[in-house]
Amino acid sequence: MVDSANTGVLAQPRIALGLRENWQQFTLLVLINAFVGGMVGLERTLVPLIGSETFQLASTVAVTSFIISFGIIKAITNLVSGQLADTWGRKKTLVLGWVVGLPVPFLIMWAPAWAWIVAANVLLGINQGLSWSMTVIMKVDLVGPRQRGLAVGLNEFAGYLAVGLTAFLTGYLATIYGLRPVPFYLGIGYAVAGLLLSAWIVRDTRQHVALERSQHPHIESSLSFGEVFLRASLTDRNLFAASQAGLVNNLNDGMSWGIFPLFFAAAGLSVERIGILKRRLPGHMGNLTGRNRHAQRPVGA
Repeated sequence: MVDSANTGVLAQPRIALGLRENWQQFTLLVLINAFVGGMVGLERTLVPLIGSETFQLASTVAVTSFIISFGIIKAITNLVSGQLADTWGRKKTLVLGWVVGLPVPFLIMWAPAWAWIVAANVLLGINQGLSWSMTVIMKVDLVGPRQRGLAVGLNEFAGYLAVGLTAFLTGYLATIYGLRPVPFYLGIGYAVAGLLLSAWIVRDTRQHVALERSQHPHIESSLSFGEVFLRASLTDRNLFAASQAGLVNNLNDGMSWGIFPLFFAAAGLSVERIGILKRRLPGHMGNLTGRNRHAQRPVGA
């Protein structure tokens, strides 16, 4: 007979670092991050148009207020997500992000007032700050120090590919069924699938972190949270440059998100055409606006 204690030991999966050794969990996290990106893609084409057409918001500042709420909350959540990951656990933080994000498509679908949209984006900011951050951190945990760049690259590729594809799909669906609610059924699918996969299939990566730490000398940091924040934001030139570049990139992305759908709609493009344009990277959008500056009719008309 096999000893039950030995059976329990044999049942434990062997912990190793590397993409090949952890490809199943890694692939699962890539898929989950695609769902995270899809949640943002839901809004890329339609929410500015909902503000201007459904709620008759005349001010561009008012229409883009949902981006402001999203950006502020996501920045704060990004700041605390790492601490949560270390003290509470990666998987629990990932699941929490999906629990908070689950109401987002329902709020947008049923919103009787613009304030509901802004509130939905507060939840979306928390969802992105927790879930996107955790998929990055957990992939880095799995692959170890040699393949971290590849892990982050694959994560960003999956997330932003889903952003673009979802922006296109919501635009297409809106031309057939209207701005609400059908296009946001995609978001319900993303949120439910992301939550179920994160809660039932994803494994925490704390053991991978412990393994990597055991392979390297442990250096205790005497820096406080405030000192780390100041170094990353101001005092360290390299980190300051990276933070500044990230800020400018996000500002460009915010303009693409909030302004361009209104611009293209004013130029007479259909929602489907706007969705096609929104598939393109934000860096290309400036060229598109220049080419379409004088276009006052739908493409192909």
